[in-house]
Amino acid sequence: MRMDVVIRNETAADVRPIEAVTLAAFRDAAHTSHTEHCIVDALRRCGQLAVSLVAVVDGELAGHIAVSPVSITDGTPEWFGLGPLSVLPTHQGRGIGSRLTREALRLLRERGARGCVVLGEPAYYGRFGFLADPHLVLPGVPAEYFQAIRFDHSQPRGTVTYHAAFQAGS
Repeated sequence: MRMDVVIRNETAADVRPIEAVTLAAFRDAAHTSHTEHCIVDALRRCGQLAVSLVAVVDGELAGHIAVSPVSITDGTPEWFGLGPLSVLPTHQGRGIGSRLTREALRLLRERGARGCVVLGEPAYYGRFGFLADPHLVLPGVPAEYFQAIRFDHSQPRGTVTYHAAFQAGS
């Protein structure tokens, strides 16, 4: 069964559907605060969504990915954090999350980003080139679940901090 999937930038009309997709995607997920929809909304309100893409499947919004700037204590600029990534449960396992992730990373590279971090499942994100990096730390999480991908030869070192919007809803 072939799906017609379109990956595009979010529009104002997508805000409520993105919230619904995010709520549904994380409803039964392990290791979640169930605040992901609040985080996306707060990032949007603060102007911190560097990339915000949606996946539309046969006319229905079925997935979303957010990317926002992060800071590293050594001052290395142009690093970003990928996530939350949300796909409707009925569409999971069909490659939609992978397509959203690849496109978000492509856009970051195109815009001159130096790298990207993600907090997530190593087996899933490893396929995109993310690896645990002992020089980049996100306090309070197991090191293997905090991964990075470099787009240049920079070697940042330090503690990574996500935007304050990641405290939304908690």
